[in-house]
Amino acid sequence: MSLWVMDADPVELRPGATEDDLQTVIRAVYKQVLGNPHLLESDRLTSAESMLRNGDISVRGFVRMVAKSDLYKSLFFDSASQYRFIELNYKHFLGRAPQDQTEIAEHVLIYNTAGYDAEIDSYIDSDEYQLNFGEFIVPYPRSNTTEVGIKNVAFNRTFCLMRGDATSDSSNQAKLISDLAANVSTKITAPVGGSGTYANTGKRFKVTVAKAGVGSRFKRSNATYEVGYDQLSARIQNMHKMGSKIVSITEIG
Repeated sequence: MSLWVMDADPVELRPGATEDDLQTVIRAVYKQVLGNPHLLESDRLTSAESMLRNGDISVRGFVRMVAKSDLYKSLFFDSASQYRFIELNYKHFLGRAPQDQTEIAEHVLIYNTAGYDAEIDSYIDSDEYQLNFGEFIVPYPRSNTTEVGIKNVAFNRTFCLMRGDATSDSSNQAKLISDLAANVSTKITAPVGGSGTYANTGKRFKVTVAKAGVGSRFKRSNATYEVGYDQLSARIQNMHKMGSKIVSITEIG
């Protein structure tokens, strides 16, 4: 059972893209921004897709239009708490979880004073978005490696929100509210089973990392470690301190 997969290449709309390339980008945006839902053909934003196809908007503009659509509002705004809405905005548009209560408070203020559109724009127009994705890269999960300005707790918080490729964002309950309010690190927990509990805390996990090379001429080399469930969080923190990139975390057995 894979708990975390981060080795996919970023999806970018390049000059001279074919229709197949365009459809790959469109699917990637829907998957990232809409939280991996089962999207009906009637749910697709055909007008926005045409604008992207014709070069009238960039990928960033397409992301903005999806985020301001009635579909996004119905999935993540109308039925969710304000905390959950902001959590998911961070995940969908910046590829990470909120780091602390200050970031939550900033976006509560933006929404309460300027409204829904301003809240969405505050992510997509941010320096962080531009630095990581620019105009033509689809946002993707980050925080699997140490970044300037991103705290070490970001991986655990993002892990809590993402949990691998098959994760849906259909839950309307905030995941990080207690940890952010108390300013404590988020614990990594194994996924629940059909009974709602996870009894196999004695299981072990294989962690695959890309180890940082020395100098720009050296490529990263992959290494794997086998750790117990109770050691998983501490081992990930140590890997971050060494500058290693988490590629995947897989349950053994």
